[in-house]
Amino acid sequence: MMRQYELVERVQKYKPEANEALLNKAYVYAMQKHGQQKRASGDPYISHPLEVAAILTDMHLDESTIAVALLHDTIEDTTATRAEIDELFGEDIGRLVEGLTKLKRLDLVSKKAKQAENLRKLLLAISDDVRVLLVKLADRLHNMRTLDHMKAEQKARISEETMDIYAPLAGRMGMQDMRDELEDLSFRYINPEAYATVTQRLADLSARNEGLIKKIEDELRDLLVANGLPDAAVKGRQKKPYSIFRKMQSKSLSFEQLSDLYGFRIVVDDVACCYKALGIVHTRWRVVPGRFKDYISNPKQNDYRSIHSTIVGPSRQRIELQIRTEMMQEIAEYGIAAHALYKDGQSGGAKGDDLLPKESSAYSWLRHTIESLAEGDNPEEFLEHTKLELFQDQVFCFTPKGKLIALPRGATPIDFAYAVHTNIGDTTVGAKINGRIMPLVTRLNNGDEVEIIRSGVQVPPAAWEEIVVTGKARSAIRRATRMAIRKQYAGLGYRILERTFDRAAKTFTREALKPALHRLAHKDVEDAIAAVGRGELSSLDVLRAVFPDFKDERVTVKPSADDGWFNMRSASGMMFKLPNQPKAPLEDSQAAVNAGDVVALSPEPVPIRGLAGNMQVRFAPSGAVPGDRIVGIMDKGEAITIYPIQAPILQHFDEEPERWIDVRWDLDEANKSRFLARIDVNTINEPGTLATVAKTIGGLDINIRSLSMASNRAADFSEIAMEVEVWDVRQLNQLLTQLKELDCVSNLKRVYD
Repeated sequence: MMRQYELVERVQKYKPEANEALLNKAYVYAMQKHGQQKRASGDPYISHPLEVAAILTDMHLDESTIAVALLHDTIEDTTATRAEIDELFGEDIGRLVEGLTKLKRLDLVSKKAKQAENLRKLLLAISDDVRVLLVKLADRLHNMRTLDHMKAEQKARISEETMDIYAPLAGRMGMQDMRDELEDLSFRYINPEAYATVTQRLADLSARNEGLIKKIEDELRDLLVANGLPDAAVKGRQKKPYSIFRKMQSKSLSFEQLSDLYGFRIVVDDVACCYKALGIVHTRWRVVPGRFKDYISNPKQNDYRSIHSTIVGPSRQRIELQIRTEMMQEIAEYGIAAHALYKDGQSGGAKGDDLLPKESSAYSWLRHTIESLAEGDNPEEFLEHTKLELFQDQVFCFTPKGKLIALPRGATPIDFAYAVHTNIGDTTVGAKINGRIMPLVTRLNNGDEVEIIRSGVQVPPAAWEEIVVTGKARSAIRRATRMAIRKQYAGLGYRILERTFDRAAKTFTREALKPALHRLAHKDVEDAIAAVGRGELSSLDVLRAVFPDFKDERVTVKPSADDGWFNMRSASGMMFKLPNQPKAPLEDSQAAVNAGDVVALSPEPVPIRGLAGNMQVRFAPSGAVPGDRIVGIMDKGEAITIYPIQAPILQHFDEEPERWIDVRWDLDEANKSRFLARIDVNTINEPGTLATVAKTIGGLDINIRSLSMASNRAADFSEIAMEVEVWDVRQLNQLLTQLKELDCVSNLKRVYD
């Protein structure tokens, strides 16, 4: 275990003026708080924060960050409090330590939700101060290095979480060396057999090619020196096991088929020397086509800059080359942590290098991701979207004005539009790729110029969620879909409330509803109105909340045996006259409708086609066809079900008038549709009967959707139950008339729920 003085010495090597008192104070406090606590290995617990601090000293971080590393588990695992840390070490360190503290007592429904909520809290803390991320990654790295002492299931769970979140997060922050180590350590526990196999193959390869890396290094260095680059540094390495395994998986290759198992890095003085070195190497050895990338001209989102090329080099060995400056090497190794060095003036950029931006692109990406994903999504959605943002093999596209947009491989113009701005994504109707109009599902390639075609009346379809690949686009589409549904429910709720208030001789306004919101447990007027539209809130409850003295004197008239009809009133005041006998013959019920005996006493029922966009509107199982008198029943919080007015099941809703919605047909004559109806036909059981019935149906241009046939008790008759699809009630009545005239048909009826 590292000693206290050793840690101080490590910090003072790169920062001689470091606050030694702060480091000693943090060490003593952590030692006292963790006391006799032990790790799973049996080591004193204080060894863990010490090793985390040591990892951060390798990145040359300031003493405040080292102090946070020493204290990072005190609030979570000891009696320490935020207030106590604030008092002893200051609010800045207290805030960082709290940002690293997991949620321990949060009442969540699943481990996945808890993991997601912890990640959300961590990322929000990171967006305030990147040092939270650096400590957290160092914490995870040391935990992975000492994972052997955990139980098997804990090893697998922690490794999967590391591979899913922390390794790619390190990569997105430019900390490639840390990402490689986290991935290899996770790979060891997630797939131990594959890890052992690849590791053994690499060991065998190293034994066979002993001295090969040194030979190639020398030949490359001699070539560069001979061509005017005497200060060029060349370093070779064998690739990591997980990197090799991932390539084998993605390209379906065996180990023997892999040819570029070695990578070499050339570090030169400045940018001009990078391109000079590239020319020297390409002039000497053959380049592998399609394996050249210039990340100096187009840096990655995590600020990574380098030239990549694959050549068939010395000894006819296929090798990967990375050419960069010393500053680029610092950024590639330490990522976002290196920015602090240059900001503080502790390291100087090499000649010819551009100065680092005031805020790194990687950190800007993180802030942007948090802003776009932290609004309104549930924990599982947040976790899903964050993973989408982390795993990005990028393509680089351009706007017509030349702005560079980095996207994940497989991204579409929709992803591009949302990457530019959420409003642009929401109003996208088309796209031009390299000047040609292309489908919105087109996959973008490196270098594509994308122009988005917009419309002010466009609303993003929910189906887009299955097309896009970025978390930002998926989150924005879900939000827009939710808002569109809310708007439709709010429109329906407003009409319901208007009619309910009108029936009570009151006037409904949004202003009148505001003072009553607290009684309805809603914070927003539109939320309350939408809740009425969804059936979650009764319009009568709203009326009573706005007018507490209101007394509902409405009565529901029960069936009257005197006149054979009974009256029914819907929530909005529409009055229906219905047959007292629910099982009245079809022709009698339909004749009553056609004759106007079933009448609506309230104007302007809701058009159902207008509701059917994102709102769930469905028909009763027995169907309804244009020409039927119809009514909607609100299924609480789910959908509106449309019933023919003759449906006997409507009597069950007699005591719930607030669920009744006045609806009418609103058909698009240019795009006519067929509608379902059920009929039962009693036929004579003889050969050819079914064929005769089917021929009659087909002759009327009616489609049979389903059919079942069974013999009745007398065995002389058969019962045919069928679902047919018709254009309207006239066509259905024509069918019933013609079927009834057939000699083989004994009886028939239309079936209602």
